[in-house]
Amino acid sequence: MSARLPTRRAWLQRLVVLPVLPAGLAAGCSPAAGGFLATDLTGAEYARDLRLQDPQGQWRTLSEFKGRVVLLFFGFTQCPDVCPTALARAAEVMHLLGDDAARLQVIFVSVDPERDTPALLRDYTAAFHPSFLGLRGSLEATAATARDFKVFYRQVPTGSSYTLDHTALSYAYDPTGRLRLAIRHEAAAADVAADLRRLLQGA
Repeated sequence: MSARLPTRRAWLQRLVVLPVLPAGLAAGCSPAAGGFLATDLTGAEYARDLRLQDPQGQWRTLSEFKGRVVLLFFGFTQCPDVCPTALARAAEVMHLLGDDAARLQVIFVSVDPERDTPALLRDYTAAFHPSFLGLRGSLEATAATARDFKVFYRQVPTGSSYTLDHTALSYAYDPTGRLRLAIRHEAAAADVAADLRRLLQGA
């Protein structure tokens, strides 16, 4: 069964802000720590790497993106609100970074591998920016990755189908590959760009 992708404009016309924090993530983390606008996770002992497949079937890891800042988000292509908002903001961040955008890699990890086929994932991310990378795994690999990244998701029945509730945070990694920031869903693109620029400058 194929799914028809709505345009980005159609997504943006029906945005709803639904931020979700993983249990315990906010405890002991100050948004002002280190001078960042987002929550500073420097020193976190989780979400260090992953191993999932891109739409071409190649295995990808976070470690291969060292030298760049990585902005990572978990979601699904049939998400009506949170996911398109996050990816549209990421596209705006790319614009705001100007030439520095070449050193930013945006990664979208599917929490719905049953429906998010490689082709659908490729087309979905490309609708926001051609450099955005979609990753997926088996049901087991998806669950294991989400646990390691402290990401919550669950299926919610909707008649003959289902949707998903999921964590709406984005994670940012510095060029050395360290997890540094948790970015709330409601954060403005200008604030995200400012934080990522600091990471690019070695903060």
